[in-house]
Amino acid sequence: MAGEELRHIPVMLEEALEGLAVRPGGRYLDGTFGRGGHARAILDRLGADGRLLLMDRDPAAIAAARRDFAGDARVAIRHGSFAELAAWEATAEGLDGVLLDLGVSSPQLDEAARGFSFMADAPLDMRMDPTGGESAADFLARADERDIADVLWRYGEERMSRRIARAIVARRREAPIRRTGELADLVARAVGRREPGKHPATRSFQALRIHVNGELDALEKGLQAALARLKPGGRLAVISFHSLEDRVVKQFIRTESGVRVQTRRGPPVAPAAPRLAAVGKARFPSDAELATNPRARSAVLRVAERRA
Repeated sequence: MAGEELRHIPVMLEEALEGLAVRPGGRYLDGTFGRGGHARAILDRLGADGRLLLMDRDPAAIAAARRDFAGDARVAIRHGSFAELAAWEATAEGLDGVLLDLGVSSPQLDEAARGFSFMADAPLDMRMDPTGGESAADFLARADERDIADVLWRYGEERMSRRIARAIVARRREAPIRRTGELADLVARAVGRREPGKHPATRSFQALRIHVNGELDALEKGLQAALARLKPGGRLAVISFHSLEDRVVKQFIRTESGVRVQTRRGPPVAPAAPRLAAVGKARFPSDAELATNPRARSAVLRVAERRA
């Protein structure tokens, strides 16, 4: 089965490695192992004294990491969210680089039973860690109409959020929505096909996934945790896939770089002592990469370096 396993194609691999500026004796953390594309490339650049720490909240990803890397003395593996990376004892002595490849991985999308995609009918789950927390189906079964609409608008920027929420609540009076196909069909009927080439349920599925997994909250905590553990000169490289994620990353780097931020209640403010410096501008996939991996089309890479 291992040979047939769907592999995650690492997005912006060379750009991420360049951003991390991997040194043979350095200590690096990949907070989103997925299926190890970035991790393998980092490990290839490490010498005998190098160290690679791997994290993922998905038990399937951790199983793959242990299968492929448990025999390498340079590697340590932990099941958990990168939001908690600073609580891992292995990070206490400091890191030379942290990589976060955000969002859902290709294996998660391609495994229908995980419920991330509307391309195949499956249980409406969407949890990155299916061993705990509330599934998307459970959320839709118990949340009130206003809360559902708020999630669809806040995390999916879905203009028809109220109409979709009303349709969901009306449907569940008859029976709970438990399948991806049911939800996709319901959303399509509620909003119609208004964007050529894009399924009308795309925004709703994105919103529910982000909410169920607390992704933006985890991202904010993970960025702070990474900053706390980076050594002076250490690099933070973050690949995001939609505007909400990228906005959080961009604002974090700007704020921690000492860029003065305007607030509603007073004059612009800046950190007392800037702790980061942006490394170049945002980078995007090359045309060559997009030709071989269309899923990279929305990727944005931002890199920052820890100041002394």
